[in-house]
Formats: sequence, structure tokens, C-alpha cells
Amino acid sequence: MAKNTSIRAAGAAVLGIFILLFAVGSFYTVDEGERGVVIRYGSLINVAEPGLHFKLPVIDSVRKISVQEQVELYRNMEAYSNDQQPAVMNLSVRYQIDSSRVDEVYRNFGTRQALIDRQVTRIVLEEAKTVLGQFNAATSIRERGRLNLEMAQAVQKSVTGPVIILGVQVEDVSFSSAYEESVEQRMLAEVAVERERQNLERERVEADIVRTRAAAEADRVRAQAQAEADSIRLRGNAEAEAIRERAGALADNPLLVELVKAENWDGKLPTTMLPNSTVPFIEANK
Repeated sequence: MAKNTSIRAAGAAVLGIFILLFAVGSFYTVDEGERGVVIRYGSLINVAEPGLHFKLPVIDSVRKISVQEQVELYRNMEAYSNDQQPAVMNLSVRYQIDSSRVDEVYRNFGTRQALIDRQVTRIVLEEAKTVLGQFNAATSIRERGRLNLEMAQAVQKSVTGPVIILGVQVEDVSFSSAYEESVEQRMLAEVAVERERQNLERERVEADIVRTRAAAEADRVRAQAQAEADSIRLRGNAEAEAIRERAGALADNPLLVELVKAENWDGKLPTTMLPNSTVPFIEANK
């Protein structure tokens, strides 16, 4: 009797464990930023969205694949510039897996990293060499923004499949120390030449300003002199015209001379008389 009880207890315990394992193994969750690939007997049967899901325990398995933004780093990539200068580049590539094509990732690549190795890394290495080969060494340093833009465009255009390239950043491009020093010296010389050109331009502008001011002052003096000359000429013309009119009046009326004398005489006789001279007088009508 006790033996049967023990057997029943053990059976109940095993059944309870089985039920527990069944319950625990039947549910799974998929987080935001992930997709769950449900596998049954090695075959993909479903791609689960974020949330709580049910699966057959033991029979089904779930592999989670991230669809969040990721960054892949590429260090010490060797390439040559257009002027055959050896360079070492560091790049970073931002990407994410297309959430609507997660099934392709599993069927064709198995894992996210396998997808990147086969679809992204190979292309990045090729395009980095191609794009840098279109730049001279000095240009690649001076025009880093354009290098970044063309690198990103080349990679985005070439990468295909269920991966989206969000951006490519050229972290660093380095050449030999001797070449970088020569580039630095050349750039400093260019800066000095540009500074001198700006100084000459400033001096030219200042000289133009001085010439303009001098011309304006000369115009002012000339205009003032012209105005004075015109004024003198007008005054002279007026005085000459007055003299002519007065002379004409005197010629027409001889007695006007005597009138002018009388108007200008102060009524005093001269105190000194020359011999045989006459005493001035005024004739008056009676």
C-alpha cells in the first residue's frame, strides 16, 4: 500500500514537472527592437513581432534578431590615394536590418553577423579603396566632408539585401609622417599666400578710398573756385554796367557833374590857394 502511494506521488511529481516545463516552454516574449524567428524541425515557420507569444515546447525554438540601429567599425584599412600615397583609414558604418525582411536574414545568412560579413564588410572594403583612389592625399585631408559624402553614397548604393545603411563616417585617414608634414608645410604656405593676397586687396581698397576722397576734395575746391570766379565776374559785369550807365547819364546831362560836385562838397573853402587859382563856387539861378 505504501509502495503504491509512493509510485503515485512520484508519478504526480513527474507529471507536475512536465506540465510546468510545458507551460514555461510554451510562451516567449519578443522585445521592442527585435524580431523572433520561430523554427520547427529546422524550418522557419513564422517571424514574431514584439510581445508575448505561444510555441510548441521542445518542438519549436525561437531565434531573436535585432532590428535596432547598429554600428560596425572598420579599423586600419589600407588604401592608396590618387597620387599613389599609401593611407590607413578608420571607418564606422551605421546600419539596421529591415524589420520586414528578417525571414531573409535567417534563410540566406543565418545570423546578423553573417549578413554583415557577407553583404556589408566586403563592399565597404572595396568602396573605401575606390573612393579614396579618386582623391589626392592633400584633398582627402582638406575636403573631409566631401570624402565622407562620397564614401557614404558609394556604400549605400552598393549594399543590397535586407540591410539598410544609415550612414558612413570616415573617422580618420592617415598617411606617412613625412608626407603629412610636407602637406602641413604646403598648407601653411598656401595660408600665408592667401593672407598676403588679402593684405594686398585691403591696401588696394584703402588706396581707392584715398583716391576717391582726394578726387572729391579736388572737385569741391574746383567747384568753390569756380563759384568765386563766377561771383567776381558777375560783380565786375555789374560794376561795369553801372559805370557805363553813369557815363551815359553824364554825357546826356553836363550839369549833372556840377550836381555831383555840389552833393559831395562839404561847404568849406580851401584853406590853401595856389597862385592864379580860382575859388570854387556854385552858380545858382536867381
